[in-house]
Amino acid sequence: MTLLEVPAPPRLSAPAAVTIPWWRRVARAAPPYLFLAPGLALLVVWTYRPLVSAVQLSFYSWNLLPTSPARPVGFDNFGRLFALPDFGASIGRTAVLILGLLPFTLVVPVVVGLLARHVRGRAATVYQALVFAPMLVAPVAGAAVWQWMLDPRAGLVNRVLGTTTNWLQEPGSAQLAVIVITGWHVLGFATLVVAAGLAGIDSEYSAAASLDGATRWQTTRWLTLPLLSPTLSFLLLMTLLLAAQWSFPLINTITHGGPSGATTNIYFLLWDYAFGSFDAGLGAAAGLVFFLGFGLIALVLVRLTERLSFHDS
Repeated sequence: MTLLEVPAPPRLSAPAAVTIPWWRRVARAAPPYLFLAPGLALLVVWTYRPLVSAVQLSFYSWNLLPTSPARPVGFDNFGRLFALPDFGASIGRTAVLILGLLPFTLVVPVVVGLLARHVRGRAATVYQALVFAPMLVAPVAGAAVWQWMLDPRAGLVNRVLGTTTNWLQEPGSAQLAVIVITGWHVLGFATLVVAAGLAGIDSEYSAAASLDGATRWQTTRWLTLPLLSPTLSFLLLMTLLLAAQWSFPLINTITHGGPSGATTNIYFLLWDYAFGSFDAGLGAAAGLVFFLGFGLIALVLVRLTERLSFHDS
């Protein structure tokens, strides 16, 4: 071998591919799903399983007695439901309830939020506590207090107004009382939601508008309210979907759907079919119809919100 001849380096073989066992790959990917597992399990147990059971029960006739077997009736429960006059009347009363609650969930919270957004320090804490206090009152306890306040002979409301109105025994006044008491109960929640929405709007927009010569009303009308539209859409959706549910403890405690069915909305009607008349199949059919109806309303409202709302980018 001469000095110019350099031996070639030895050829190294390519490393063999390392095969990771399947159980180790599963173990590496499992932690995120393990964190989600408790919530998903509760969602299945408390939401999807009852929903499936309600769908199955809507095709049976059963009086809730363990000794009485459920009898399949096909679509008869749905036919009976749409033929009952109380069904359509309860939908109308629910619409009135929703319209009556909108000032408490949209108008008043916006006004209060705009007036109180500059409150700072200890005063802000006191204000938030006072506004949210009704939401912390148990619905049944609040209903008992309001029943005493609306008493026609010794109630505080009649003393203040100087009248002798029997608020809970007359159809018009009973429906008005349900709307006002329910609105009082949810007003604090709606106000804090609006306050959170206002806090999320950048103050530089208002500062820039004031530099351009905009008045406070113009800034509120053309800047603050459009940027608050996602929050207001959320509150509108909550009111549409939960108004009947919010009023149920009050109705079940002090009016029982009366007088003459004046306060019977769809939520109370659903409960009355299932647990008042012991017709589980009819109650399940009503629940399924209401679920599909409100689901369609929610879908339409969400689509409109995505198109019409303004977002702070």
